[in-house]
Amino acid sequence: MNTIISFLSNMGSYLTPWLHDISAGMVACLLVIFGADINKFIKKKLGAQNFILRTFVFIIVNAFVFGLVIIKLSPWVEYQLGSIPTEWMFLVVVGVFVFFGVWAQKNGQA
Repeated sequence: MNTIISFLSNMGSYLTPWLHDISAGMVACLLVIFGADINKFIKKKLGAQNFILRTFVFIIVNAFVFGLVIIKLSPWVEYQLGSIPTEWMFLVVVGVFVFFGVWAQKNGQA
């Protein structure tokens, strides 16, 4: 059992310097999964509007709002990941990405 805990602790320690990138990847994955639904919702709400307005809103949402979400939410996710003991960090990170993949596959995103 100590060997497994030591292995997981080492793997978690290897991930620690990369938590900023891992958290940005997690937030980006969520945006990819939900991005199509958000764009469909906006298209439905603005469907009758002028082409220029629809294009402008699309650009604002996809370029600036999604970018702002990544910039603002990633540090919070990084902080949350950093508070996880290293013995669990590897399992949590892998588990989250596997969950995102299964969820995306199940909802037709992959």
